[in-house]
Amino acid sequence: MNAPLPPAASQAETLRAALAGLLDGLPPKQAVQAVERLIASYRGLTPTDAPILRDRADVAAYAAYRMPATFEAVRSALGALADAVPEGWAPGSHVDVGGGTGAATWAVSATWDGERPVTVLDWAEPALALGRELAAANPRLKGVQWQRSRIGSALTIESTDLVTVSYVLKELTEDDRRSLVDAAASAATQAVVVVEPGTPDGYTRVIEARDQLIAAGFRVAAPCPHSSACPIVPGEDWCHFSARVSRSSLHRQVKGGSLAYEDEKFSYVAAVRFDAVPAAERVVRRPQIRKGQVLLDLCAPDERLHRETVTKRHGPLYRAARDAEWGDPWPPHEES
Repeated sequence: MNAPLPPAASQAETLRAALAGLLDGLPPKQAVQAVERLIASYRGLTPTDAPILRDRADVAAYAAYRMPATFEAVRSALGALADAVPEGWAPGSHVDVGGGTGAATWAVSATWDGERPVTVLDWAEPALALGRELAAANPRLKGVQWQRSRIGSALTIESTDLVTVSYVLKELTEDDRRSLVDAAASAATQAVVVVEPGTPDGYTRVIEARDQLIAAGFRVAAPCPHSSACPIVPGEDWCHFSARVSRSSLHRQVKGGSLAYEDEKFSYVAAVRFDAVPAAERVVRRPQIRKGQVLLDLCAPDERLHRETVTKRHGPLYRAARDAEWGDPWPPHEES
């Protein structure tokens, strides 16, 4: 019998607790220094040709710092996918490419009930070992296969319902990025989800992956309300969203802040091989709430961006607009 699936928020808390335990015995100064060095490596302009995470200390510090944000970003993207797919659909199997310590695997488990065959592919053995250790805290992840694999042009992926590729493309050359997305498209029988940092460069990589997936026969389920060209003019703006992340003491040490949370900016595309129902429109900026009105910046199905003003005279729709958040579908399901 399947173990009861903890609510998504509960799984996030379980993950945070497991990550906190990783730092036991690791001097705080060493953890901070490891994170700062690794951040500098990840922010470099040159793709790497070797794993950035070298040993357990590296992996423990960086996982404790970054894994909650990756989990929340991927969970948000998967939530949008879940809203668009037919009722009752859930991936029967999952491959997480470049999954490291398994943040996307946790996010899939938090999004859909039930157990499924899962394989995490990564080229950093210390990350895979730590991911296996962390997964022991989640009954649904104890059967995950953690497999060392070079992520690039030589990558092969076994057939699976869902492929996730999160925070991986930046680490690769342009040719390797294309090869990876092609491999994901070939392996995924039902869905591919790509998540990157919510920067102009991250958005560009997502758009490139989106184009490849569409060319391979996929349809965009989220965030876009269509599978046509993105209406954003390259170089003038970029599409990204935000996920709220609880900050650990390590976050506060590294960033020198005192807030209990931070907002993780990310870009993503979720594409499927079957009929889905994308959002009628998508809120693509934080709603602006003013006296008696709400301003919503929306991406529309006719390949355009526009602003909609919702006022008190719209009644229930106005109340829904006041509750709307950046990244939400519009109008709300009950109004569509």
